[in-house]
Formats: sequence, C-alpha cells, structure tokens
Amino acid sequence: MIQHFKFKPLFENTALPGWHISFYHDRVYYEGAYNADGSIECLVPQNEQFSEQIKKTSTD
Repeated sequence: MIQHFKFKPLFENTALPGWHISFYHDRVYYEGAYNADGSIECLVPQNEQFSEQIKKTSTD
C-alpha cells in the first residue's frame, strides 16, 4: 500500500507540466518526477526494477 503520497510542481511557473512525487511503499521511501509526457523517473532509491515496473504499468 502506498502511504504519505505527496506531490508538488517541478517548476515555479505552475503552468508548466511536471510534478515531484514522493511516497512510502512497504516501508521504502521513493521520490520521482512525473514528466509532461507521462513518464515517471525514479530518483530515490536508484532502483532499476522499480523503474521497469513503472514503465510496464504506464504502457498497459
């Protein structure tokens, strides 16, 4: 279950798309960037498996 989900704009000009996201999943903290094209870039932790899981979910 995802807990403590937060988001904020990536840019000061809130008209520009993109958000910084953070949350906990199974007691692991994650940070990422939700980009204007719909892609999600995982920043913390640098976990390739998590990034691949997001790619699969977003393409389904």
